[in-house]
Amino acid sequence: MKEHCATGRRKTAVATVRVRNGRGKIDVNGRSFDKYFPDEYQRKMIMSPMDIAQQKAEKIDIIVRVQGGGIEAQAEACRLGLARALVEENAEMKHPLKEAGFLTRDSRKREREKYGRAGARKRYQFSKR
Repeated sequence: MKEHCATGRRKTAVATVRVRNGRGKIDVNGRSFDKYFPDEYQRKMIMSPMDIAQQKAEKIDIIVRVQGGGIEAQAEACRLGLARALVEENAEMKHPLKEAGFLTRDSRKREREKYGRAGARKRYQFSKR
């Protein structure tokens, strides 16, 4: 059984996605896809690379291990990992997935808090007298 593995990241979320031939089972951290991502928008966002690649979700099994970040960042990390795994499986899918923006990693991260400040950029209240 041939298996393709890829990693997706967003903020502090890291998702490892494995794609292999199967019956359409999607497993996220040992739970079903619908239970882990209850929001329909997140499920559609994660599966959108499958629509571009014209892959039948019933023909492959997807195993996802995701940790860190919030639920939205985890969903975006899963989407990137799935897109990369599909490209690893079929190199011809790289161009359409890249045009759709699914192979671009969103590099924005939370800015750290600096010393002498209330947060990353906010200052403490200024008192003239």
